[in-house]
Amino acid sequence: MKIINNDWEFTSHWSEAFLQGGASEVIVRLPHTVKEVPLHDADSASYQMIAGYRKHLLFSEEQKGSRYFLQFDGAAHIATLYFNGKEVLTHRNGYTAFRAEITDQIQYGSDNVVTVKLDTTENAAVPPFGFVIDYLTYGGIYRNVYLDERPQDYIEDVFITTPDLHTADIAVQLNGESDTKVSIEISQKGVLKAFDTVDGKSGHVILKVQDAKPWSPEDPQLYECRILYGKDEQKYHFGFRTVAFNDHAFLLNGKEYFIRGLNRHQCYPYIGYAVPDSLQVEDARILKEELCVNAVRTSHYPQSHAFLDACDRLGLLVFTEIPGWQHIGDEAWKQQAIENTKEMVKQYRNHVSIFLWGVRINESLDDDAFYQATNEAAHALDASRPTSGVRYLEKSSLLEDVYAYNDFSHTGTNPGCKQKKNVLKDTKHPMLISEANGHMFPTKSWDRWERLQEHALRHARVMNDAMADHEHAGVFQWCMFDYPTHKQFGSGDRTCYHGVLDSFRNEKPAAYVYASQEDVAPVLEISSPMDIGDYDGGHLDTFYAFTNADEVRLYKNNEFVKSFRADPRFSSMVHGPVKIDDTIGDLLKTKEGFTGKKEAYVHDAMLAAQKYGMGDLPKKALLELGWVMLHYHLKYEEGVELYGKYVGGWGGDSTTWKFEAVKNGKVVKTVLKTPNTKLHLDVRTSSVELQEGDVYDMAAFRMTVKDSNENRAIYVQLPVEIETTGPIELVGPKVVVLEGGMSGTYIRTTGETGEASITFRSAQTEPVTIKLQIKGRNEK
Repeated sequence: MKIINNDWEFTSHWSEAFLQGGASEVIVRLPHTVKEVPLHDADSASYQMIAGYRKHLLFSEEQKGSRYFLQFDGAAHIATLYFNGKEVLTHRNGYTAFRAEITDQIQYGSDNVVTVKLDTTENAAVPPFGFVIDYLTYGGIYRNVYLDERPQDYIEDVFITTPDLHTADIAVQLNGESDTKVSIEISQKGVLKAFDTVDGKSGHVILKVQDAKPWSPEDPQLYECRILYGKDEQKYHFGFRTVAFNDHAFLLNGKEYFIRGLNRHQCYPYIGYAVPDSLQVEDARILKEELCVNAVRTSHYPQSHAFLDACDRLGLLVFTEIPGWQHIGDEAWKQQAIENTKEMVKQYRNHVSIFLWGVRINESLDDDAFYQATNEAAHALDASRPTSGVRYLEKSSLLEDVYAYNDFSHTGTNPGCKQKKNVLKDTKHPMLISEANGHMFPTKSWDRWERLQEHALRHARVMNDAMADHEHAGVFQWCMFDYPTHKQFGSGDRTCYHGVLDSFRNEKPAAYVYASQEDVAPVLEISSPMDIGDYDGGHLDTFYAFTNADEVRLYKNNEFVKSFRADPRFSSMVHGPVKIDDTIGDLLKTKEGFTGKKEAYVHDAMLAAQKYGMGDLPKKALLELGWVMLHYHLKYEEGVELYGKYVGGWGGDSTTWKFEAVKNGKVVKTVLKTPNTKLHLDVRTSSVELQEGDVYDMAAFRMTVKDSNENRAIYVQLPVEIETTGPIELVGPKVVVLEGGMSGTYIRTTGETGEASITFRSAQTEPVTIKLQIKGRNEK
């Protein structure tokens, strides 16, 4: 298929005159959003309109004889397609593709006009609309558009399933009168693994690959299926894997496998849904390689095939669902939701990463007749995968195969999740948590460190307790990143600060709870800034390290304090948070020479003073301190000196805290915490090589101000000016403000190739310049 994303005429005010060739407002490239919105206080009304898109196509006489189709992968939300002024179809789902044949309407040798009337409003006639929605539903033709040229007899659809780890069951649907046989090949990395030829009328073949390597998140082995039918050739990638559930667990390739995932919206600052494939791939990479989850839920709608393709390649399990949010409409609305189910399953079922279909409207009430129909639609088109549906209801009707429950019960001091018997009528059915935390504890990147720490710990508690009870098949917590929302939700700026990342995909401490669950790279994040001015009364309190190491060693001014291991309350996690509640440790022994009860009692008294202050010491600490003063003649002045040395620290030299992550006896990562004022700007980019061609390309930039020890400067709210040179343009404002020491931006290519650069300047840091190379279609 040929991408035709360039040179579309756009109007924000549809009229019949535009359909007849009237003036447009601007020439745009797809993916396109009808209205860019600010990072904060985005107005959902600003992008609601009846818009128009128009493109001219030229077909030569030599192109006769083929069949031609237009395919739109995503146009939000009600799209009416016209070709040469005549209505072709209307599609009522902003999250799935639509396709139409235009062969008989083509005017060869002259101009042909493709026109789209696009209703981007929250039209109550179609899902997810009809009531309120806790996310923005941006408008535009925001995914790729294709012109697909096929022979007269062509391959219309292919569905590949793997009933076992060595068998590919391939169903081919043909369109044509030819008696030509169908040739089917399976290969991996250019090596032919299986081959057969079947009668075109049957279109079905089973191929065995005895040495097939199974697909899994740890080893995502992919194969290529090449199908030949006359002059038509189509290629699909797939993997050998089986998915199922028993009464308490998810089974991947026949083995129990705990699902550890996050929810993801498909939006980006400023431009909403409208990004090219490269940024979709980058989000999948962040989930897999940085957050180290093994699964993602595409809430609350099907998402880009580019994102799903990346999940296939990288090894991310996917739970995808039909569009919707709590509301169920009238009968026509329900019929559209059933049609949405059919479109989702048929269009996405060859993605090996998808293990579960969501066939309920997210968090809706029970409607047995409706959900019986959506389940039947999914199973009829794909009997190889189970169905589910996300609900907040306990003991509701279970028409699907798996009970997916949004468990928002954790409040910080109670268990991380509810027991299965309190959620399901029949505990013999499988259950997973589809959302947790989120709105229960919204956390901004610039919140106090205690809130950021608690946010991380709540994610850890839910994960740990869901794993511990052996009743949950998995948990998808809410959510990957912060996102804008409608006025009924979110903070005062209409933003849901629910993410473990901020809107630009910068890490909050909770991100390291997930990153620490794998051993991809050493992880060590300290939740506290370790500055006494951040503590009430200047008393250091308990804090945590998030790490995948075996232990964390603490040093004060290069003197060893103590070694800490994972908090036993998180024993079900692969690597639980490490509780650090003693910053005195062995120092009274090594520095003061204290031993026995003297060391133990003074140590305990100092820790109590650290926690409660000298004026509020518990009775036990007072008694122990008194015993030491009586038996060892410890003077009051000496006690005050010890307090200032090991607890207070006011007016003395600043303290250097060092943390070492130790794995298999070796230090794999070190973090230093010490007051300093030397800041620098760290900028990460998704790519320094961009591809220009039938679609523009984009790069994402994540900015963090750090101190000289590479710690995020969490209190910096600094403006950063952004400059670009070369064939790129900035997306969003030229000046952004760091929030909690973090921000970001995007650039897109402009149609030309060559060298480009982007420079970030702030008043307190040296400028950072990143050089980019913009390559053409055929350049490597």
